[in-house]
Amino acid sequence: MLADELSIDSILANLLVQRGIYTFDEAHSFFRPKLENLHDPFLMKDMRKAVARINEAFRRNENIMIYGDYDVDGTTAVSLVFLFLRKFHNRLSYYIPDRYSEGYGISYRSIDHARENDISLIIVLDCGIKANDKISYANEFGIDVIICDHHMPGDEIPPAVAVLDPKRSDCNYPYRELSGCGVGFKLLQALCIENKINILELFTYLDLVAVSIASDIVPVTGENRILAFYGLKRLNDNPHKGLRSIIKISGLEKQQISIDDIVFKIGPRINAAGRMESGRAAVELLTSQSDEAANAFGKAVNMYNDERKSIDRQITHEALGMIDKSIIGRSSKATVLYNPQWHKGVIGIVASRLIEAYYRPTIVLTSSNGIITGSARSIPGFDLYQAIEACSDLLESFGGHTYAAGLTMKEEKLEAFKQRFIEVAEQRLSDEMTVPRINADSYIDFKQITPKFFRILKQFQPFGPGNPSPVFVTENVYDNGNGRVVGQDGGHLRLELVQEDEPSRHIPAIAFNQAHRFDHLAGGNPVDICYLIAENYYRGIANMQLKILDVKEKEIIP
Repeated sequence: MLADELSIDSILANLLVQRGIYTFDEAHSFFRPKLENLHDPFLMKDMRKAVARINEAFRRNENIMIYGDYDVDGTTAVSLVFLFLRKFHNRLSYYIPDRYSEGYGISYRSIDHARENDISLIIVLDCGIKANDKISYANEFGIDVIICDHHMPGDEIPPAVAVLDPKRSDCNYPYRELSGCGVGFKLLQALCIENKINILELFTYLDLVAVSIASDIVPVTGENRILAFYGLKRLNDNPHKGLRSIIKISGLEKQQISIDDIVFKIGPRINAAGRMESGRAAVELLTSQSDEAANAFGKAVNMYNDERKSIDRQITHEALGMIDKSIIGRSSKATVLYNPQWHKGVIGIVASRLIEAYYRPTIVLTSSNGIITGSARSIPGFDLYQAIEACSDLLESFGGHTYAAGLTMKEEKLEAFKQRFIEVAEQRLSDEMTVPRINADSYIDFKQITPKFFRILKQFQPFGPGNPSPVFVTENVYDNGNGRVVGQDGGHLRLELVQEDEPSRHIPAIAFNQAHRFDHLAGGNPVDICYLIAENYYRGIANMQLKILDVKEKEIIP
């Protein structure tokens, strides 16, 4: 048995099996990721063409422009490639499109900028896979383009010098789930191999790759697990100056930074620059060479984030009001909302907030430059990209993933699109799928959560899609009498829990949005709990804490 081979608890062995790990060797690779196990980058379609074109640009001393999307994945990708290539070539610039005047992806304005500045090679990151017309436009002026993308291609691959995308149907690369920054990393890895550059120089930039993996919500499996594992080590031990500034601002200096910390604290601050002002500010932050510059850009980005939070709260409130006032809006299996005054930079966040309130696929739309533009978010089991694709004849453009997408349309197509998308949701979503569920991994008793168990459980990290933090269920637990309501709005519970068969052991726990359970628990009554086992940092000291996801009240003791 795997448990015996590894000398671990059977519950931990079952968690490995649930992740497709059945042998000692597979478990060893899972617990001990190695950078030497990264795939050969030349297995990716067009990689040799891309490397040859960059080396030609080096030899001819050409002007090269690094181009990327304005979100975290795009700005980390641009920062990674810019910082690394700058070591070997000094005729480099970068370009981040304006979310409002240029929109998503490659813009005609950026190609005109390249032409006016004698730029003969553009390396595009985290976008471009559907930019056929834009690439043809660049070709007219003799400007070559290398695309590094990870989104789903259209029917035709753009006529670029090289198109790197592991999701190409004609690409046999072994791992399809890289982030945009991850594809950029593979390009640089190939350059290192071809030009005999010490690969350790490239590995110093893995903190940027880890931030992209976490922020873009790509699976933390396979090659991404290796990149995230070592990227987190770099982020915790010796991050780049810009990231160190954000870590300090986020209050993460004295704790071990996790994927969740990136998702909820670091990523949103970097993202805020592109949402509220310009993604260029995020690249300026991430490429800062001095502490003074990093701190200045960090404060500016944090200010954008504060502004973003204020605006998204306001729009979320308005959006919830629109749903509440509509009988159809409350009862349908999808939400599509439009307000031409809403801020384009936060509508994706608002869509996520609406899913928290109404668990169903959600599209939030606004107006930008005379066209309707929107962000979409989904729930497990509903492929958002395919659903939007079923409405593609009504759209000007669209792109994205299973769970997140962007789209544009003409105003006269709005009602037809709304009706069609809701019809698709009604057809593809069962009633059961629209009820939020927590999938528990295992029942467990408190006595089984030993120091060794917790130590091995932590080695399952980094957690994320494809490798979620294990969810446990423990029955018949009680608060020891020290439980209290916490939080600015008094909405949460901080508890110390005991179980019947081990009354001497008290385990600290936090239960967000469960304050309504306080009276039941304060009365010494039992509950069953569903939870994660996590580390809580207080004044730099780490302690185990249960993060309660749900509570089931049991019969009250007379």
